[in-house]
Amino acid sequence: MSNPKSLVVIVDDDQRVLESLEELLESAGHTVRAFASARTLLNSNALSEIDCLITDIGMPSMDGFELQHVMSERRPDLPVILITGRHEIAELPQAKHNRFFRKPFDGQKLLAAIGDALTKKENSP
Repeated sequence: MSNPKSLVVIVDDDQRVLESLEELLESAGHTVRAFASARTLLNSNALSEIDCLITDIGMPSMDGFELQHVMSERRPDLPVILITGRHEIAELPQAKHNRFFRKPFDGQKLLAAIGDALTKKENSP
């Protein structure tokens, strides 16, 4: 049996961000799982079920860029959205793409980016 809702996973070491994003995404109809670290996600059973990943960049141990790299090897089709509150990270070349948001960000724009990412994923061969 398949679930018509998309599973969006959030990885952020800030509990307030996890809670607010979880509320936003659930109100938009997504199923959400939140993780406080990249390692917790990678050690979970959620990897094969994820439809879209939102990850903070500035986390201890494994940052969002590293998590994005690992996920690109394990799930090359998985859309990844990067978020950060650190302005110096926003200037890095790795952050220069359309799935990057600097905190605080517009929730509606994030939802639009998720919708776009999911649509592209569904339409890819």
